[in-house]
Amino acid sequence: MASETLLESRLDGNRIVTVYCTFPDRDSALTASRKIVQEELAACANMLGEVRSVYRWQGEIAESGEVAILFKTRFAALEALRTRIKALHSYDLPAITVWSADETDRQFADWIIEQTGGSLF
Repeated sequence: MASETLLESRLDGNRIVTVYCTFPDRDSALTASRKIVQEELAACANMLGEVRSVYRWQGEIAESGEVAILFKTRFAALEALRTRIKALHSYDLPAITVWSADETDRQFADWIIEQTGGSLF
């Protein structure tokens, strides 16, 4: 029965995803995280702390300190979350990567669904 519930959740908007994004500094990361959680686009945001990024930008190799965040949400809220991140972000091209979290603990998944305006039924 539990595997049927998990399979069903994979097929609809309640499928759980984790969204990874970097921000230029702690203040902008915290501001965006608070707004996104308040707007119920993500159930929570985990600030992972400063990371050092090395990347190619406009033909040059660049390096900068950034703050990484993991947002936990459901698939149905994903496009709205992406749009909101882009609106709040100072980068021309924010790094937004989505990871499927199909094996999320069922009780935790239910909490994410409830916090992001989803229905368990």
